[in-house]
Amino acid sequence: MRKKTIEDYAELIYILEKKKSKVHTNDVANALHISPASVTEIFQKLNEEGYINYEKYSGVRLTPKGKKIAVDTKRKHDTLKSFLMILGVSEDIADEDACKIEHITHPQTMKRFTKFVEFVQKFNHEPKWLTHFQHYYLTGEYLPCQGDELKRINQTE
Repeated sequence: MRKKTIEDYAELIYILEKKKSKVHTNDVANALHISPASVTEIFQKLNEEGYINYEKYSGVRLTPKGKKIAVDTKRKHDTLKSFLMILGVSEDIADEDACKIEHITHPQTMKRFTKFVEFVQKFNHEPKWLTHFQHYYLTGEYLPCQGDELKRINQTE
């Protein structure tokens, strides 16, 4: 089974499990806007591969193996979504893009994204450089930082 499918289903089951103890085929089918028969087919494969415990008509639960995949995928998704929103991407688009990117991002790149998001989120206010970036994005104009002004003054003296 494809990694993306495993991650998407594990993440969705994980999210749905927080709302109810057992997740049923219809819950997933409704969330993904697909037929219950398609979900049943995937559930059977995920069960065979040890990601879920599935009993027909009784719902599913993630196994420890499935939960690890789900938690890792959700963490990546949340970090990527936050990163994109820091850049000024709308929440809906950030969520949609994070869902695509989470499956292909190299672990080292993901570590950088995570540290960057943590760093920015520790500020009590929006960092000045981020405000400058937003201005640049909207206008194409570069706003010099104080340090840039000092460098120019020192170079002309």
